[in-house]
Amino acid sequence: MGLVLSNFAAPWLGIPFYVLAAFCLYFFRDPERVAPGGDVMVAPADGKVVSIRVISPERTRISIFLNIFNVHVNRSPVAGAILDIEYRPGKFKVASLEEASAENEQNTFTVESGGSRVVFSQIAGLIARRIVCYKKPGDRVEIGERIGLIKFGSRMDVLFGPEWALSVKSGQKVSAGVTVLAERKTPEVQS
Repeated sequence: MGLVLSNFAAPWLGIPFYVLAAFCLYFFRDPERVAPGGDVMVAPADGKVVSIRVISPERTRISIFLNIFNVHVNRSPVAGAILDIEYRPGKFKVASLEEASAENEQNTFTVESGGSRVVFSQIAGLIARRIVCYKKPGDRVEIGERIGLIKFGSRMDVLFGPEWALSVKSGQKVSAGVTVLAERKTPEVQS
């Protein structure tokens, strides 16, 4: 459209379309990432940790908000086998709000990782209206491997058990596949 307007009307009429095209290229970027070594859990998305909540003695949840300027490719926080992927339709509330975790449209993965079950969700937001998933139940994933994307502003939640020691704090900026969210606790040696 920008070329048509620039060529057949006035050159400056195409500028908004060129800017929009440049933003879309920027938005859908997918940089290479190298996951850290060790028995760790990494961030599944770029963004800001907006909440860390102890849901029960057996579950902690980390919520990451992705604004429109973050990379929106999502990655597996742990290596393991995908036991289940459950899609749930829902609302499109602002993804930085707490109720987005319970009410918004989402795609939830359950991964078995070395005797631990890690659950993580791709959650649509106010602008995000499309969740893309590259995997299916039964697939194996490596830590930091691409699992899908959420188009435009969104949220990712990660739920894990007490066998993991938290490594991030609320308000911290994180990078998908790189920033360590938690480290697996080593079992105490019995003498």
